[in-house]
Amino acid sequence: MPDHISASPSIETLLAAVSSEFDGAVAPPIVQTSLFTFDSYQAFEDRMAGRTDDPLYTRVQNPTVAALENMMAAAEQGEAAVGFASGMAAISSTVLAFVRPGDRIACVEHVYPDAYRLFERLLRPFGVEVTYHAVEEFQCNPDLLAGAKLAYLESPNSAVFQTMDLSVVASHAKRHGTLTVVDNSWATPVFQRPLTLGIDIVVHSASKYLSGHSDTVAGVVIARSDLIAQIRDLSLTLLGGKLAPFEAFLLTRGLRTLGARMRQHQSTADFLVERLSGHPLVSKVLSPAAGSVPGLTGRSGLMSVELDDTIDIPNFADALKLFQLGVSWGGFESLILPAQIALNQAGEQNSMQRFGVSGRIVRLSLGLEDPNDLWADFEAALKASAREK
Repeated sequence: MPDHISASPSIETLLAAVSSEFDGAVAPPIVQTSLFTFDSYQAFEDRMAGRTDDPLYTRVQNPTVAALENMMAAAEQGEAAVGFASGMAAISSTVLAFVRPGDRIACVEHVYPDAYRLFERLLRPFGVEVTYHAVEEFQCNPDLLAGAKLAYLESPNSAVFQTMDLSVVASHAKRHGTLTVVDNSWATPVFQRPLTLGIDIVVHSASKYLSGHSDTVAGVVIARSDLIAQIRDLSLTLLGGKLAPFEAFLLTRGLRTLGARMRQHQSTADFLVERLSGHPLVSKVLSPAAGSVPGLTGRSGLMSVELDDTIDIPNFADALKLFQLGVSWGGFESLILPAQIALNQAGEQNSMQRFGVSGRIVRLSLGLEDPNDLWADFEAALKASAREK
């Protein structure tokens, strides 16, 4: 953060500040190189011995990537950050840096399906125990984390969007020496900063709101310097899931408008929640509001609705004009993902099946279109797909 910026600026000011790292360049340049050379034997030796941190090899570090990492560390109020090639690279590299065979991971129910698959298909066969617990258990059982090496959390969690008091869970974890990891992709640092609530590590799928333009696949992890150093030394270096300079450049661009976009997503979500709640063809709206738990200051545009059993969901999806069918979220475009499709994903049981997600649920990612147009599209599709009782 530039020296002239106050110690506690708003996140919009923080992310819009011009970095002093590139001689006044408003946007960090793309340093598109695979390696860096040294002026002398001594400088090269010092870097290889770890006595300096000069750029060495882009698999390990890169100035463009470092600029993004510094922005994210500041945004989440962490000491350091490390970028990855995808959200799953960020999740897997974080977990593998700290968990060994024989350790236990305590994971929240309704976790992101690919995180669930990581735990079940890769870690469990290697001797890592994984237990799954409801949000209420994490909050109300102080001894739930006894013996657990790592608690893997989401607040809100996936599909059903249940929130937890992260400060309470962090307190339980510290009592038992359990490392806490929270996926903060839904809220972003605009609406939630888990590190300030006592959580150890924050992960993001940067492909979502941090990018905001549906043109980047990336991940980022923020934590104390010693924890980030361990991730860099083990899993970033040895697994190689590094973030490329061009993607880091795109993410830096996306972060400049993150605050404005998140407030627009929230405004649209508030608008649709009001209209969906009590609608005769909508059984339930799943969308946590600002203040629903300590530390959550806003509502993002990702939510679920449970549709009445008179709605033919395939016909409903096909009747939509502005909402498109797709698996991701957090961009400028509005998307839907019916649980019926996710539940029928080929090849394996997934977390939605295990934890009983209703097939009547449809996940919505509200984009930046006019909310009145989105509502008109949604309501028309409901009416067009309703069967008579």
